[in-house]
Amino acid sequence: MSAGAPKGLASSGQKPIAEILHPLSAAEEPLSGAKVRPEQTASLPSSEAGLTNGTPVEMSSPSSTSSRFNRLQLDDDLDPDLFAATETRDLFVTVDDPKKHVSTMETFITYRVSSKTTRVEFDLPEYCVRRRYQDFDWLRIKLEDSQPTHLVPPLPEKFVMKGVVDRFSEEFVETRMKALDKFLKRIADHPVLSFNPHLNAFLTAKDLNKRQGLALLTKVGESVKHVAGGYKLRARPAEFSAMGEYLDTFSQKLGTIDRISQRIIKEQSEYLTELREYGTVYSDWAVSEEELQHPLEGVAGCVTTRCRGLEDQSERMTQDFLPVLREYTLYIESMKNVLRKRDQSQAEYEGRLDAAVLHKQEERTPIPAEVEKCQDKVECFNADLKADWERWQSNKRQDFRNLLTGVADKNISNYEECQSAWESLITVLQDKQTEDKESETN
Repeated sequence: MSAGAPKGLASSGQKPIAEILHPLSAAEEPLSGAKVRPEQTASLPSSEAGLTNGTPVEMSSPSSTSSRFNRLQLDDDLDPDLFAATETRDLFVTVDDPKKHVSTMETFITYRVSSKTTRVEFDLPEYCVRRRYQDFDWLRIKLEDSQPTHLVPPLPEKFVMKGVVDRFSEEFVETRMKALDKFLKRIADHPVLSFNPHLNAFLTAKDLNKRQGLALLTKVGESVKHVAGGYKLRARPAEFSAMGEYLDTFSQKLGTIDRISQRIIKEQSEYLTELREYGTVYSDWAVSEEELQHPLEGVAGCVTTRCRGLEDQSERMTQDFLPVLREYTLYIESMKNVLRKRDQSQAEYEGRLDAAVLHKQEERTPIPAEVEKCQDKVECFNADLKADWERWQSNKRQDFRNLLTGVADKNISNYEECQSAWESLITVLQDKQTEDKESETN
């Protein structure tokens, strides 16, 4: 995939309207497809714009330099060709401190969402609010509706199988908290999504007016959702077809790795059960064999060390490795959804263009303005999707590099600890052998 500046339909081999029908005037020049500036994003409906602010962490003046963050460059690991050196991070978010709430109607978990920023769109430099899962889901839906041309990061699955996973267990809550934290950080780092007013409301409002907010779709989101009802896409441009093929292949690989990992975890659990019993046998044996007590206790200790390492491996696979696989499986579905919206937008443009050409040939009338608007929309879709694709690829490389490096380091550490335990047992056995020889000599 080329990282060059996207050129919309022209880059995909399709002729612009000007070459098909007539040149556009300067006033009708199509959009360039550049990223939307913060001031161009749609504002919240009046019912949501007036939401009260949450409790600030620090009540100092927003203009106080002591309470503001210095602007930091993006992580050095990111590809400098994809993100200009001038791009800065000025919004920091954290999800932590899960708390269980029990009432007569329901039981749920809330998480603390802390944010720090220097942006003028925020009244205060720091905020701290509590949100539950459905609040995060509200934010995701609002972002997808108001920014249909962009890739919105996925949320962890809402539902779990009863009897299999306890959604109030410490392990499950911890895993979900990490996923929600990553979800919010990805949005805060996005050059367009991070300026969405719904994110501002999510980070600052005491109470989200979700009931009314979910019923209101932006014009852009609604138009994309219902476009191309009667049109069929001729052919997806080659670069976007390559994206779809890559996502299909990547999905298959992730599925295979996930199935094998699940099987490994199950086999490790069964092996761990037997290993613990194996170690207990040596411990009991040592009690009844005074002459072999030290060697037998040494074997039991080595088995115990191996059990700890195996427990750590299984825990890391369950809490760190598998969640990343699931996140990117959901990411694939999100990316495919944006691709489908792009295809719908292109199908609408092609259908309107065919109708306009036919109408022009029959009645010699000029091309309707909505055809040109459809072309502009497709070009914006192409530009935004390409930018988000490159960002996603960069994040993916970084995430899997960190994940696999962490797994390798932890496995090496566990095996080195186990090796050290068995080597120490050899010393015990050698000492026992020397002791037995001396006894025989005497």
